[in-house]
Amino acid sequence: MAITAATLTSDFSGYLTRDQAGPIFDEARKRSVVQQLAQQVRLGPNGESIPIVTGKPTAGWVAEGGQKPASQGTRSLVTMDPEKIATIFVASSEVVRANPAGFMDDLREDAGEAFAAAFDAAALYGTSSPFASNIAATTKSVELGTATQGTGGVYKDLVSGLDLLVQDGKRLTGFAFGDIAEPMFLGATDTSGRPLFIDTPLADSVVQSGRLIGRPAFLGEDVDSGTTYGFGGNWQKAAWGAVGGISFSISTEAAVTINGVLTSLWENNLVGVRAEAEYGFVLDDAEHFVKYVNVTP
Repeated sequence: MAITAATLTSDFSGYLTRDQAGPIFDEARKRSVVQQLAQQVRLGPNGESIPIVTGKPTAGWVAEGGQKPASQGTRSLVTMDPEKIATIFVASSEVVRANPAGFMDDLREDAGEAFAAAFDAAALYGTSSPFASNIAATTKSVELGTATQGTGGVYKDLVSGLDLLVQDGKRLTGFAFGDIAEPMFLGATDTSGRPLFIDTPLADSVVQSGRLIGRPAFLGEDVDSGTTYGFGGNWQKAAWGAVGGISFSISTEAAVTINGVLTSLWENNLVGVRAEAEYGFVLDDAEHFVKYVNVTP
């Protein structure tokens, strides 16, 4: 038939409705180890000031009629600013028309995985990070395999990390390890010969979850890097937030870099979907964490 109007990008809006965009955040949270362990706080478009406890009031015994001791609690503020994260997906117009439901499902999972991987890499290692600090900046380190292996070997390594923290007045509330550490944990026992890693899967989590020395532990694809296998520490000293919902734009006319070449979507009958979100991450002090390394596997 004759052309009556130009095809607009809004013609594809039915394939990506607003109520479908929200689950992308859920997918990212389920796949992010850091977001599983760190506390989530409200984050506005102008950022957020988060109070950090730096001192607690104390109490003391007094005699009848004696003067009561005075003390005070202290707080400091750290600022969390929203930073943008984005990804672009490209599909042919035929794929979008033929299987819109499947296309959206794939987009949601792929976008969630991409957001989670980029967020964890930035929060843990500072990789391409807009955040002010990262967990790997800690000076505390324990090499896995330094304790006498056999019964209690890896267990003792984990306890060594706990010891570094408590000697510095810090706490250990949980662990984050890469998948590379899973075989090591599954084959390890504590000093009584009991399995070290207790599997406790969570219904709303994609990553492997369990407990190590009584603390929650998560195993994810994007946690280990080089010789660093994972981290333990006080995750209440780290916080993250997200601004609003996912925003997206769809184009059939823009140009997108594909395989290093700027490619016209219109000329090649392609549909480009750009997903964007704003995340924030703050860390009170990297010294609240210890990293576990395996320099000599």
